[in-house]
Amino acid sequence: MKDPLETATLQILKALGENPAREGLEKTPRRVARALREITSGYGADIDKVFNGAFFKADYREMVIVKDIAFYSLCEHHMLPFFGKAHVAYIPDGRIVGLSKLPRLVETFSRRLQVQERLTQQVAQTLFKKLKPRGVGVVLEAEHLCVSMRGVKNETSFATTSAMLGSFRTDSAVRAEFLNLIKRQ
Repeated sequence: MKDPLETATLQILKALGENPAREGLEKTPRRVARALREITSGYGADIDKVFNGAFFKADYREMVIVKDIAFYSLCEHHMLPFFGKAHVAYIPDGRIVGLSKLPRLVETFSRRLQVQERLTQQVAQTLFKKLKPRGVGVVLEAEHLCVSMRGVKNETSFATTSAMLGSFRTDSAVRAEFLNLIKRQ
């Protein structure tokens, strides 16, 4: 039996008026199926394996930020890409996490059909739950091809979303420090 994603891609090509047997398109259904599985691999991810136990005791109480984390996702409304930068920060409360785990966390949730608002919340809430820091701040800035390629066709707009938990929500000085540190210089 054929792969259902390959079959669906073949049907899409036909519905567009293409000849799926022509050179250049013969292997497209297989390539699209493989690409979609890679792009949506976040569905099968185990968050505990993403962190891989990389939590460490540390007497560090200042803000930790990993900024300009590149991410790519698919809009769940049109299945068109949106992509940009994520900025993730936390204030430890006796434990820190390996820095590479923050980009991995962003990647895990971005590799699903998404809306930017949910993606932002998922990253913040998961880090807050697993690390138990004093606070978490997450800001995502993204270009959405469903905005720039179709509909309004606005090629210059970016969407910015934020999620602030713990001290990032309750302490305006903490929030201001974070937002100032991620500003473009």
